[in-house]
Amino acid sequence: MSSPPLLEIRNLTKRFKDRPAVENAGFTIARGEFFSLLGPSGCGKTTLLRLVGGFIPPDDGTIFIDGEDVTTRPPEKRLVNTVFQSYAIFPHLDVAGNIAYGLRSEGVAAAERERRVTEALHLISLSGYGRRRPHELSGGERQRVALARALVKRPKLLLLDEPLGALDKHLRESMQIELRQIQREVGISFLFVTHDQEEALAMSDRIAVMQHGRVLQVADPKTLYDAPNSRAVASFIGTMNFFHGRVIGSDGAAVVVDLPDFGRLPVPKNGGDNFAPGTMVTVAIRPEKVTLSPVPAPGSVEGRIASITYLGDRSQIKLAVGTGKIPVTAILPQEQSIQPGADALYVSMPAVSILLLRD
Repeated sequence: MSSPPLLEIRNLTKRFKDRPAVENAGFTIARGEFFSLLGPSGCGKTTLLRLVGGFIPPDDGTIFIDGEDVTTRPPEKRLVNTVFQSYAIFPHLDVAGNIAYGLRSEGVAAAERERRVTEALHLISLSGYGRRRPHELSGGERQRVALARALVKRPKLLLLDEPLGALDKHLRESMQIELRQIQREVGISFLFVTHDQEEALAMSDRIAVMQHGRVLQVADPKTLYDAPNSRAVASFIGTMNFFHGRVIGSDGAAVVVDLPDFGRLPVPKNGGDNFAPGTMVTVAIRPEKVTLSPVPAPGSVEGRIASITYLGDRSQIKLAVGTGKIPVTAILPQEQSIQPGADALYVSMPAVSILLLRD
C-alpha cells in the first residue's frame, strides 16, 4: 500500500469581500518534493500558502498533511513552518538565539537545543556565526538564518513566501542553488512561492501556475515550458510568439492551419486534441525554435529586421513578416551572426516546434 502524499489540497477556496482570492484549487505534493506556486502579483499564491499554513481559514475545501485532515487546525498543530520574505529575524538575539527561539518556546532541553543549532549552522554554511548579531550579517546570511530557524524544528513541510525577493540578482541566483541543495540534503518537502519564472524553473521538481486565484496547470518545468496547456501558461513561462489562425483541415497526425502572413502550416496534433475545420486557434512557438536564414528555404517567408538586441550569449531579433502587424521574435546563439548591412532574413517555423492552443 502506497503512502499518502505529504500535502493534498482539495477544492480549496478563499474569498475576500466576495472576491475569490483562491478558487477551487487542488493538487498534491510528494514527500521530499520541491514544489512552487508561480504567478503574477495578486494571483492568489500567497493566500494559498497562508491557507496551507493555517494562518487564515478557507471558505471551502480540505487540507491534508501526511494523510490527516488539518483544515481547522492552528499553525502550531500542522507540523509546518514558514519562511517569509522579510525574514523576521529578532534584532535583540544573536544568530544562535534566533535559530533556537522556536526550540526554546517548545521547552527543548538546553543540550539538545545547542546540538540542533550547531547542526543547523553547519547546514547553512554559517558554522562559527552563532554569536553574531543580525546587523552584522549580509542579506543572504540573514536569509539563511531564517531558513535554519524554520528547519531546526524539523517540520514535515516548509512554506517559503518569496524568501529571495529582497536579494539582488547575483545573490538571488547564488541562493537559489544553495536553497535547492539544502532542500535535497534535509529531504523536507518545500512549498515555494515566487513570481519569478526563471527561479521556479531552476529550482522546482513541479510547478503550479496560477492566475486569478485558479491553478491553471501543474507539471514539471520541462513540460510547462515545452507543452503549456493554455495561452495564459505559455505567456507566463518564458517568451513565446503567438499568432492567430484558422483550422482548414486535417492531414493525418497534423492539423492544417491557415496563418496570415505565413500561409498554410501543418501543425502536429497535441495529445490527440481534435480541431474541427473553421476553429480559430493560437499558433505558438518559442523564439529559439524559429529558424532564420539569409536565403529562402522551403516554407520560409521573408522577414524585415526591425531590431536586434544583444544579450551576451545570444541575440534577440524582431522581424516584421508580411503585413508586419504581429512581429516575430527569434533568438540567435552567440556563434551565429547576421551579415553587416542585412535588412531581411527568411523565417521558418518548424512544424515539430509549434504548439496549437485554443483561442
